[in-house]
Amino acid sequence: MKIDTMFRTVLMVWVVSAFVACQQQTSAPEASASTAPTKGQSAVVDPDSKPHILQIALNSPDHTTLVKAVQAAGLEDVLTNAGPLTVFAPTNDAFAQLPEGTLDELLKPENKQTLARIIKFHAAPGKFTEDMLKDGMNLFMASGHYVKVEKKADGTYVHGAKIIGTVEASNGLIHVVDKVMLPPELQ
Repeated sequence: MKIDTMFRTVLMVWVVSAFVACQQQTSAPEASASTAPTKGQSAVVDPDSKPHILQIALNSPDHTTLVKAVQAAGLEDVLTNAGPLTVFAPTNDAFAQLPEGTLDELLKPENKQTLARIIKFHAAPGKFTEDMLKDGMNLFMASGHYVKVEKKADGTYVHGAKIIGTVEASNGLIHVVDKVMLPPELQ
């Protein structure tokens, strides 16, 4: 008799739970092809998490040129992946130091691959704080090249670009630099 009562109670709880679950499920909006993101991870919006590298760059008035270059190279998703990634982010002033017409030429669709190599030359797989960057260290970049780290009296330099600030992101670090670094084959 006790088992029969217990079975009925469990069955009733299960049935009520099933109806409640169905009711909640039908009230949720259905996903459709029209609501699906049209891009990769860079299209994901998550207001509760710490911003990733691309979000920080998008919100920085000092990095509008870098953002244009990343978009023209089609590398948005690379900067939103889980990482970790260390990006050496040239400022707008750093891009302005390039010879006249260079940036406009690089932003053309036919130069997408060259621009992508330059952007990847500014990114190192892993999270490297400025303290971890030792004098004489060869740092491997996403482009497949190594760059030399130098410690000088006035700061840390990577391939001749001085680190002038650092911002932590959810997927790595951004070291703001004062120069655009060019791979050896483009110098």
